[in-house]
Amino acid sequence: MVMGPEPPAAAGSTLVADELPVESEVRAIEGRSLGRIAWNRLKRDRIAMAGGIIVIVLILVAIFAPVLVKLVAHPPNDFHDDLLDPNLGGLPKGRFGGISGSYLFGVQPVTGRDMFSQIVYGARVSLTVAFLAALVAVLIGSVLGVAAGYFGGWVDAAISRVMDLLLAFPQLLFAIALVSVLPQSLWGFGGTFLRMAVLVVVIGFFGWPYIGRIVRGQALSLREREFVEASRSLGARGGYILFRELLPNLVAPILVYTTLIIPTNILNEAALSFLGAGVKSPTPSWGRLMSDAVNYYQPDPTYMIVPGVAIFVTVMAFNLFGDGLRDALDPRAH
Repeated sequence: MVMGPEPPAAAGSTLVADELPVESEVRAIEGRSLGRIAWNRLKRDRIAMAGGIIVIVLILVAIFAPVLVKLVAHPPNDFHDDLLDPNLGGLPKGRFGGISGSYLFGVQPVTGRDMFSQIVYGARVSLTVAFLAALVAVLIGSVLGVAAGYFGGWVDAAISRVMDLLLAFPQLLFAIALVSVLPQSLWGFGGTFLRMAVLVVVIGFFGWPYIGRIVRGQALSLREREFVEASRSLGARGGYILFRELLPNLVAPILVYTTLIIPTNILNEAALSFLGAGVKSPTPSWGRLMSDAVNYYQPDPTYMIVPGVAIFVTVMAFNLFGDGLRDALDPRAH
């Protein structure tokens, strides 16, 4: 039988393998950790990143203060009497505190010390006290807060009442009273080291209840979660659950609050130094610089503006970075 021509392929029929279009390579799905997700969110927050950059710069300035002063300034405790005008009661010659190319922030009245060097070295004192006090507050507040939230009962009641007591205690008055009876040396330590140690202990000890309350509230909600119940059903003890289950899940709020408590500690250190309970002269401190400028701000406010701006910029940078970090670590914010 004679075969006729084959009919054309119907629409929608299968094509020959050689005529199939080449498919583009499918990009593999890449898993991202919580830290990377938070970092991507933080990078999109330009204000927080600007604050973080300023914080990093301030930390580097404090660490490399001797090198920076050697390059662009003069030693912080050198006197420059030739720059002072005896007819003006020891005020610097020229306007704006004697600011010039050699003295970027001018010089102090009466002593003639380089203000730039004082500010740079003052950053070491302020940031060191603030970071160490924050470390003390975070360690005590995290441990006691998670213990109060997990165990509850009389443990929670006792720790909570201690928190209330410390929050109601006048921190500044206690620090001033403590410094007034502080000996010149204690356990072989004295001078600036002893004063800074007292500031760290006082600020950190009175600061832990703030983070303790936050950690306690988070622990109250986490102790009923499934992973805690699973650990408890497997026979895990309370210490294991506290340090291996609860605390790792509280890293985000602890980290955020640490960045927010540091500027508070800077302000507390400046206030104590301003009132005379901080480090003593000639050790530079931003609060002490403002205290020294009280008698000279009327003829020339530069002496108070310079350390005041340093405190303002530092506190603002930490607060902006802390707010951005809080939003980046909060899964409900996006």
